[in-house]
Amino acid sequence: MKFRPNRSGINSLMKTPSSGAEVRRIAERIASAATSTTGGDFRVDSALGTHRWRAAVIGNYTKHGDAEGTRRALLGGLDGAA
Repeated sequence: MKFRPNRSGINSLMKTPSSGAEVRRIAERIASAATSTTGGDFRVDSALGTHRWRAAVIGNYTKHGDAEGTRRALLGGLDGAA
């Protein structure tokens, strides 16, 4: 028997507000655990839109004075730069 996921059911589930809130809650738990383990400063960035949700934990985040500096810092963090 071949497995066929119920795509319409999965899509409808992923569009409920409670699912989006759970995505953010999980990211906040990860940030909290990272802070308590390392003592660093971690924050959660999330975008809970109508078509998809995204949440990220950003470690030792320092906001720069301009958008380009912030973007450079975030990309450096993704690359593992110091």
